[in-house]
This record gives sequence, C-alpha cells and structure tokens, in this order.
Amino acid sequence: MRARHERWQHSSAREICVCVDDFGLHRGINEAVLALVGMGRVQAVSAQVGGPAWSAGARELSLLDPQGVDVGLHLDLTECPLQAGIRMPLKEAIGRAYAGRLNVAQLRSEIRAQFDAFEDALGRAPAYVDGHQHVHQLPVVRSLLVQELLLRYPERNTGRMPWLRNTRGPSRKAHADWGTWAKAEVIAALGSRALALLAQRHAVAQNRRLLGVYDFSGDAQAYGRRLWRWLGAAENGDLLMCHAGLSTGQADPLARARFIEFSVLGSLEFAERVAFKNIRLRPMHQILESR
Repeated sequence: MRARHERWQHSSAREICVCVDDFGLHRGINEAVLALVGMGRVQAVSAQVGGPAWSAGARELSLLDPQGVDVGLHLDLTECPLQAGIRMPLKEAIGRAYAGRLNVAQLRSEIRAQFDAFEDALGRAPAYVDGHQHVHQLPVVRSLLVQELLLRYPERNTGRMPWLRNTRGPSRKAHADWGTWAKAEVIAALGSRALALLAQRHAVAQNRRLLGVYDFSGDAQAYGRRLWRWLGAAENGDLLMCHAGLSTGQADPLARARFIEFSVLGSLEFAERVAFKNIRLRPMHQILESR
C-alpha cells in the first residue's frame, strides 16, 4: 500500500475524476450534464433512476461510451425512490439508520429495484454506486448495498465490479472556509470509514477522497475560488463532485448553485487551470485499473 501511495504521489500528472450528481432529477440537469460530458469536463455521471427526467434522459446516457464516461447509480432514499413508502427526509434516514429502525426487507427491495431500473434502461451494470445525499454509506444501507453488488456481479475478480464512492474528505487547507470543511467532515463521519472497511473486505474499489463539498452559497467567483483550491489539493484517485444544471423554471433549491457550477466548469478558465495544475481528468474506473 505504501509503495502504491508513493508511486501515485510522484507521477508526472495527478489523475482525478469529475462527477456530476442528480442526472434524471430534471431536464436542466440532464442537459447540463450531457453538455459537460461533450466538452470533456466531467468523466462520471450519477443517475437518479426515480427522478422525473430519468426516462427522458436515459437513452442519451446509454449512448455514451462506457470507456470514456463512468455512468453510475445514484442510490436515492430521500427524494425520488421508486417505492414511495420508503421516502424519508435525510435527518430521518440518518436517525433511523443509526437506531437500527430501517425496514430491512423494504430497503433491500428498493436497492434491487433501483439496480434493475438502471440495468433495464442502459443495458449494462452501473460503473459505480454512490448515494443521493450520501445515503449509501449509512448503517444497514451500506451492508445491503454491498450484498447486492456481490450477488449481482460475482465476476468482480475480473475487474467488472462497480466501484463505490468514498466520502472521506481532504485536509482543511483544501477548503475555502471552516464551514465547508466542517460539512465535509460530518458527511465523512456518517459512514465513510465503515464503508471503506466493508469495501476492502470484499475487494470493492473506491475513489481515494471526495472533493467538492460546500454549502452551495456564493457567486461564480466564489465557486471558482473553491474549485481552484480543490484542484490544488487534489491527489491521484480523488473524485471531484459537482451538481451542475441549467434552469428550467422548475422548483429546485439548488438551481442557482447548479447554474453557477455549470458556467464555471464549462469555462475556458477551468480547462486552463486543470492544465496549469498538471491534472489529468479520467474516468475513475481507468484510474483504479492503473493502480
């Protein structure tokens, strides 16, 4: 492990993956994601299969080259799950998970249904799995998720097992302020270590760390400053999460932040900064295979 770490640290370029979450939630997100993919600015797309715009956008996702873009399942229990009865606010999901009060049979059924919906629409397994609002790492959820992966994809020893998002964050210096560093720490504390141990036990790969956590406030200049700090702190194998989108007039509490992210990620300055900081953007499955 140490030798691998040293090899990564001394490579000529740092390799990271930029991932857009929430594809399928509404048309504006779908359009923004596909535009950024076309520009080569993102290399992973997290699909919310219960989202209102999933069916309309799934065909376009199915046409993307799986070698060039990782399309993953954005496991959702808090906004648009397939079984309406399982939907719960994030705070309730966290509380019930840690109190051991989740309905295991219902949760297992929901996880399977979301995998089925993804595979039916794209004709292939997801390249990875993460969670809407990071629910994939919660107690019980993470165990059922890994069980489902092992049941569905026994060919994992040939390298075809989907990878799992690790929410472990970078050090304080990677964040523009203490508040967003604290938010990143809270997210990681909700299950990143336990999920990592479970993944290691079953030889399921993960990204190194998660960049991109913030409170969705500020203008384009503020987001740009955050982004440059994340890029500066990035290490090989890191995942940079974003929530880009275009406005559609639909109710979306993140609409302004989504448009700002889209504008900054789609800018020439972003491409120049990536090159200046000696970063190579690649799908995570390629980075993991090169370890």
